Amino acid sequence: MKYDINLIQQINIFEKVTRTNVKECFFFKEKLTFMVEQGMLEKSLGNNKSHLHKLEKMLQNSFKIIEFSDDLQQFIKNLIAPLRVVSIVEEDGIITIKGPDVKTKGLMIGSKAKNLRETEEIVQKYFSNLKEIKIV
Repeated sequence: MKYDINLIQQINIFEKVTRTNVKECFFFKEKLTFMVEQGMLEKSLGNNKSHLHKLEKMLQNSFKIIEFSDDLQQFIKNLIAPLRVVSIVEEDGIITIKGPDVKTKGLMIGSKAKNLRETEEIVQKYFSNLKEIKIV
Protein backbone atom coordinates (compact mmCIF):
# COMPACT_ATOMS: atom_id res chain seq x y z
CA MET A 1 0.00 0.00 0.00
CA LYS A 2 1.30 3.43 -0.88
CA TYR A 3 0.95 6.18 1.68
CA ASP A 4 -0.40 9.47 0.39
CA ILE A 5 -0.03 12.80 2.19
CA ASN A 6 -3.47 12.48 3.80
CA LEU A 7 -2.70 9.05 5.25
CA ILE A 8 0.69 10.22 6.55
CA GLN A 9 -1.06 13.13 8.31
CA GLN A 10 -3.55 10.72 9.90
CA ILE A 11 -0.68 8.49 11.12
CA ASN A 12 1.09 11.53 12.61
CA ILE A 13 -2.08 12.63 14.42
CA PHE A 14 -2.60 9.10 15.72
CA GLU A 15 0.97 8.91 17.04
CA LYS A 16 0.80 12.34 18.70
CA VAL A 17 -2.50 11.67 20.46
CA THR A 18 -1.75 8.11 21.57
CA ARG A 19 2.02 8.50 22.11
CA THR A 20 2.54 5.12 20.44
CA ASN A 21 4.22 4.19 17.17
CA VAL A 22 2.24 2.85 14.24
CA LYS A 23 3.78 -0.36 12.92
CA GLU A 24 1.63 -0.25 9.80
CA CYS A 25 -1.51 1.41 8.51
CA PHE A 26 -3.82 -0.19 5.95
CA PHE A 27 -7.43 -0.57 4.90
CA PHE A 28 -9.06 -3.77 6.15
CA LYS A 29 -12.71 -4.47 5.34
CA GLU A 30 -12.84 -0.94 3.89
CA LYS A 31 -11.90 0.56 7.27
CA LEU A 32 -8.68 2.38 8.12
CA THR A 33 -6.68 0.15 10.46
CA PHE A 34 -3.72 1.16 12.60
CA MET A 35 -1.42 -1.65 13.75
CA VAL A 36 0.53 -0.91 16.92
CA GLU A 37 3.42 -2.83 18.48
CA GLN A 38 2.81 -5.72 20.82
CA GLY A 39 1.71 -4.58 24.28
CA MET A 40 0.79 -1.05 23.14
CA LEU A 41 -2.93 -1.50 22.44
CA GLU A 42 -4.14 -0.32 25.86
CA LYS A 43 -1.89 2.72 25.71
CA SER A 44 -3.12 3.61 22.24
CA LEU A 45 -6.77 3.33 23.34
CA GLY A 46 -6.27 5.45 26.46
CA ASN A 47 -8.31 5.47 29.68
CA ASN A 48 -11.92 4.56 28.90
CA LYS A 49 -10.99 4.70 25.19
CA SER A 50 -10.42 8.45 25.48
CA HIS A 51 -7.77 8.48 22.73
CA LEU A 52 -10.06 6.53 20.44
CA HIS A 53 -12.95 8.99 20.84
CA LYS A 54 -10.67 12.00 20.47
CA LEU A 55 -9.11 10.59 17.29
CA GLU A 56 -12.49 9.77 15.75
CA LYS A 57 -13.49 13.43 16.17
CA MET A 58 -10.15 14.73 14.84
CA LEU A 59 -9.95 12.37 11.85
CA GLN A 60 -13.73 12.57 11.24
CA ASN A 61 -14.11 8.88 10.51
CA SER A 62 -14.07 5.58 12.35
CA PHE A 63 -11.08 3.28 12.29
CA LYS A 64 -9.75 0.15 13.94
CA ILE A 65 -6.68 -0.35 16.12
CA ILE A 66 -5.10 -3.80 16.25
CA GLU A 67 -2.12 -5.12 18.16
CA PHE A 68 0.72 -6.90 16.39
CA SER A 69 1.73 -10.32 17.73
CA ASP A 70 4.64 -12.62 16.90
CA ASP A 71 2.29 -15.57 17.46
CA LEU A 72 0.37 -16.40 14.27
CA GLN A 73 -2.80 -17.53 16.02
CA GLN A 74 -2.94 -14.47 18.28
CA PHE A 75 -2.24 -12.18 15.30
CA ILE A 76 -5.23 -13.63 13.44
CA LYS A 77 -7.46 -13.26 16.51
CA ASN A 78 -6.38 -9.62 16.84
CA LEU A 79 -7.01 -8.98 13.16
CA ILE A 80 -10.53 -10.41 13.01
CA ALA A 81 -11.66 -9.10 16.42
CA PRO A 82 -14.38 -8.47 17.60
CA LEU A 83 -15.48 -11.68 15.87
CA ARG A 84 -15.18 -14.65 18.21
CA VAL A 85 -13.09 -17.69 17.37
CA VAL A 86 -13.61 -21.14 18.85
CA SER A 87 -10.24 -22.49 17.71
CA ILE A 88 -7.39 -21.87 15.29
CA VAL A 89 -5.39 -24.86 14.05
CA GLU A 90 -2.23 -24.62 11.95
CA GLU A 91 -1.18 -27.56 9.80
CA ASP A 92 1.43 -27.42 7.00
CA GLY A 93 0.95 -23.70 6.41
CA ILE A 94 -2.85 -23.99 6.28
CA ILE A 95 -4.79 -22.24 9.03
CA THR A 96 -8.23 -23.58 9.94
CA ILE A 97 -10.43 -21.20 11.93
CA LYS A 98 -13.51 -22.56 13.66
CA GLY A 99 -16.25 -20.02 14.27
CA PRO A 100 -18.96 -20.31 16.93
CA ASP A 101 -21.93 -19.98 14.55
CA VAL A 102 -22.93 -19.57 10.90
CA LYS A 103 -23.33 -15.78 11.14
CA THR A 104 -19.79 -15.30 12.49
CA LYS A 105 -18.37 -17.62 9.84
CA GLY A 106 -20.17 -15.62 7.17
CA LEU A 107 -18.70 -12.36 8.48
CA MET A 108 -15.21 -13.89 8.50
CA ILE A 109 -15.55 -15.06 4.90
CA GLY A 110 -17.45 -12.06 3.51
CA SER A 111 -19.13 -11.63 0.16
CA LYS A 112 -17.33 -13.64 -2.53
CA ALA A 113 -14.68 -14.50 0.14
CA LYS A 114 -13.42 -10.90 0.10
CA ASN A 115 -12.81 -10.65 3.87
CA LEU A 116 -11.07 -14.02 3.93
CA ARG A 117 -8.70 -13.07 1.09
CA GLU A 118 -7.93 -9.70 2.72
CA THR A 119 -7.14 -11.48 5.99
CA GLU A 120 -4.87 -13.94 4.16
CA GLU A 121 -3.04 -11.11 2.38
CA ILE A 122 -2.33 -9.19 5.59
CA VAL A 123 -1.26 -12.30 7.54
CA GLN A 124 1.08 -13.37 4.71
CA LYS A 125 2.97 -10.05 5.00
CA TYR A 126 4.15 -11.06 8.47
CA PHE A 127 4.03 -14.86 8.29
CA SER A 128 5.36 -15.92 4.90
CA ASN A 129 4.90 -19.65 5.60
CA LEU A 130 1.10 -19.24 5.44
CA LYS A 131 -0.46 -20.87 2.38
CA GLU A 132 -4.18 -20.55 3.02
CA ILE A 133 -6.82 -19.73 5.63
CA LYS A 134 -9.97 -21.86 5.87
CA ILE A 135 -13.12 -21.20 7.87
CA VAL A 136 -15.09 -24.18 9.23
